Amino acid sequence: MNVFSFDVLATDGPARRGRLYTAHGTAETPAFMPVGTGGTIKGMLPDHVAGTGAEIILGNTYHLMLRPGSLRVKTLGGLHAFMGWPGPILTDSGGFQVMSLGKLRDMTEDGVTFRSHIDGSMHHLTPERSTEIQDSLDSTITMVFDECTPWPVEEGAAADSMRLSMRWAKRSRQAFRARPGYGQFGIVQGSIFPDLRAESATTLTDIGFEGYAVGGLAVGEGQQKMFDTLDVTTPHMPPASPRYLMGVGRPSDIVGAVARGFDMFDCVLPTRSGRTGKAFVPGGELNIRNARHAEAETPIDPDCPCPACRQFSRGYIHHLFKAGEMLGPILLTWHNLQHFQDLLRSVRDAIDAGGFFAFQSDFAAREAAFDPQSN
Repeated sequence: MNVFSFDVLATDGPARRGRLYTAHGTAETPAFMPVGTGGTIKGMLPDHVAGTGAEIILGNTYHLMLRPGSLRVKTLGGLHAFMGWPGPILTDSGGFQVMSLGKLRDMTEDGVTFRSHIDGSMHHLTPERSTEIQDSLDSTITMVFDECTPWPVEEGAAADSMRLSMRWAKRSRQAFRARPGYGQFGIVQGSIFPDLRAESATTLTDIGFEGYAVGGLAVGEGQQKMFDTLDVTTPHMPPASPRYLMGVGRPSDIVGAVARGFDMFDCVLPTRSGRTGKAFVPGGELNIRNARHAEAETPIDPDCPCPACRQFSRGYIHHLFKAGEMLGPILLTWHNLQHFQDLLRSVRDAIDAGGFFAFQSDFAAREAAFDPQSN
């Protein structure tokens, strides 16, 4: 029988190199999870996503419950069969999307009532219902239902929000159906307030989960406040469990969070940027729509193994975007996912070799020296 577990294989200061074991296979950490919100990584075949090095991806309860509906996904074999991804899948509980997308939101102790942003239909989502939907999807890692505390926020409001999320976390845990190889993560809330983050982490640890996430960051507070919050939060999180920083982020965010002991990350940035003509390269980001790329014979990144860089010039991809050809966003999405997976692979190698902080220093120097006009 498969057992859900996590091994820390090496450390370099707070940075950890680990391996996550699940019913749907293993994932090396630190890991970046591409976001497949509605059952697809936009523009990418599952085999191509795996080919970049991704081992675990993310789906979303809110979007899948609205379309096509969790019952239909279950009838068609569960999310793994439905979207053709046999590896681990983590599903966000839908809490963030209810707050950001749902209309006419009415939140009570019981849960949240909202109108669908798609067709205006009314829905009621509770910790129990969110957990049930994720079970129906056959999610490998279920997230507790929580309120993503808005930013900016006063400490009193942040405390009320966090404590509601902790009560919901307990209900989510009670509704979770334990089975071999599956897990549920609690979500630490409390905005940027150290005492609230400590209280939240302690409460979740007392409830007991297979892993622990930090939510409510990367919502406008800025990178330094985010790092400061992680510095005071990580010591309160169980060291033997995987730590997941939700919705993060940019390469510098990820490297900085790894330095603070985090293992798992997700963000729409590489795929969304790819669809809008932005390409990540070592040190920064370039806009392939810029006229200076129109006649460039060079690849986006000569060291990148993705098809966009192996087979095509910047000039060609520039043309695709200018002509509105769908191949352009596909190629840049592929490239960006490859760039993020290569970054995490380099991070893992650096931790294994005991050289993570030298890697981090070189990474910061490369970002500081980056000039998009000369790249």
